[in-house]
Amino acid sequence: MHLSQGLFLLSALGVAFAASSTHEVKESVNPPRGWTLHSVAPAHHNIELKIGLPQPNFPILEKHLYEVSDPFHERYGQHLTKEEVEALVAPHQESVDLVSEWLATHDIRESDIQRSPARDWVTIKVPVRLAEKMLDTTYHVWVHDASGDSLVRTTSYSLPKHLHEHVDVIQPTTMFSRWKAHKSTIHDVSPAPASLTGPNAKIDASCNSTITISCLQQLYNVGNYTPSADVGNSIGITGYLEQFANRDDLQTFYAEQRPDAVGTTFNFVSVNGGLNNQSADAAGVEANLDVQFAFGLSFPINSTFFSTGGRPPFIPDIGTPEDTNEPYTEWLDFILAQENPPLAISTSYGDDEQTVPENFARRACAGFAQLGARGVSLMFSSGDGGVGDGDDNPATQTCLTNDGKNQTKFIPGFPASCPFVTAVGGTEFIEPEIAVFFSGGGFSNFFARPAYQDEAVKKFLDTLPPGTFEGLFNPNGRAIPDVAAQGERFRVFLAGEAISVAGTSASSPAFTGIVALLNDVRLKAGKPPLGFLNPLLYTIPEGFNDITIGNNPGCGTEGFTAIPGWDAVTGLGTPNFGKLKDLVVGY
Repeated sequence: MHLSQGLFLLSALGVAFAASSTHEVKESVNPPRGWTLHSVAPAHHNIELKIGLPQPNFPILEKHLYEVSDPFHERYGQHLTKEEVEALVAPHQESVDLVSEWLATHDIRESDIQRSPARDWVTIKVPVRLAEKMLDTTYHVWVHDASGDSLVRTTSYSLPKHLHEHVDVIQPTTMFSRWKAHKSTIHDVSPAPASLTGPNAKIDASCNSTITISCLQQLYNVGNYTPSADVGNSIGITGYLEQFANRDDLQTFYAEQRPDAVGTTFNFVSVNGGLNNQSADAAGVEANLDVQFAFGLSFPINSTFFSTGGRPPFIPDIGTPEDTNEPYTEWLDFILAQENPPLAISTSYGDDEQTVPENFARRACAGFAQLGARGVSLMFSSGDGGVGDGDDNPATQTCLTNDGKNQTKFIPGFPASCPFVTAVGGTEFIEPEIAVFFSGGGFSNFFARPAYQDEAVKKFLDTLPPGTFEGLFNPNGRAIPDVAAQGERFRVFLAGEAISVAGTSASSPAFTGIVALLNDVRLKAGKPPLGFLNPLLYTIPEGFNDITIGNNPGCGTEGFTAIPGWDAVTGLGTPNFGKLKDLVVGY
């Protein structure tokens, strides 16, 4: 080859590489409502970038999920193994190679990369200055007006053109979710009345003012059912944002409400450096609520509390670099890598769906689908804003969209809006049990209504007078909640004192405790665990106490109304364990 030919070839290759490396916008969002631009992000601030590679075979996994979750399908209960699920979500090798080559151009070696077991997520830790170069963007510090929380985010990022089809999502970039506990701030924490019920008492009027384990057992027809500790059953609670479950408080709770459990405790698992601070002043209301009622209801089933480290807010005037990431993605990564995750897991955290970029919401939802296919039941609280946004006071909700149009819309919550999880709304009182006003409910703007709830939701929509809430919600979206449970006046022990707590953050662990008992029924009968619940639940509405009183106001409206059958306030209703245990063992 002549020198001139070689120079021409090298020049051509350089032009070709430059053309293939031309950045084009991958994602762009409008500046988020309720957040104020504070400053340019410090160049040395560390970011843990998570790069999601496409999952080309996810539709096949979804097909498997619905087959093993459909009680009328011959494969019902034949859950997939961890390895089978990972094979179905693995990216094409071309995507792995091209993303690796791109990272190498920025001096990021294989030893700097963490890969998920399925190789569909790539995680790297880089300073802001490198992230900005890689993504052709500028990061800023944004401050949340109402809370003062700060995040390092951008409203747009780009990738080389040839990578667009090989990357689904990169975060943290455009996600402004605050991932807060679903706990009512109106009826939040107050001194609790003296308990009038004991572990063997009949349901009585005291349960209108104080919810205890006994109240839930009687109200949901648990009776004297005794689960086993040795049939392979398990239940889990997720904890975030330095919410610590206090073991001494659990013992105090057990002594009063579950004396047969005194002296026992939960397994503790640290995720992403999550701590286990057992000092009394570090005890968390949310964590204590969750473990006391979920584990109290399901005792002696094997129980685990996951403490996940990481907190998105960043303090801009501190010079020490900190990681900026959404902590629940850390938990999802961790739990997907486990061989034997708990069979029923409750999460009482979330945020408005519109604060989560749709491509990221879909990837997180796909992670929940993987767990469901493996036989795990996932419960998420539906939120405490009624049909409105995260403001718990219906009178002050703005309910404006984040798409730059500032339209008034009902605001669903995520992850409750994911069709692969069971969303739990809230109720209160007994005889009759009614919808609590803050019960989050509505329709997703990201996810279409799944087939399993078509019939029930269509019946509900048909009851709405023509023009009701026209333009305020997406009638074709995934509808929430699926079910409900008590959400007011839970008697919780915190730092040795009894307090009263409310929110759908109470409803989710309560319902999860019932699910753990139902798994016990199936396991004792030699059957597999329930796994992804929704396709089954919508076929057995007779297993629920239908809630027909109440509504969930928000956005300047009265919200939806609880009616016979499914509704967008309490879903199918609250569980009747006595009926459900006979129904679930029949499949």
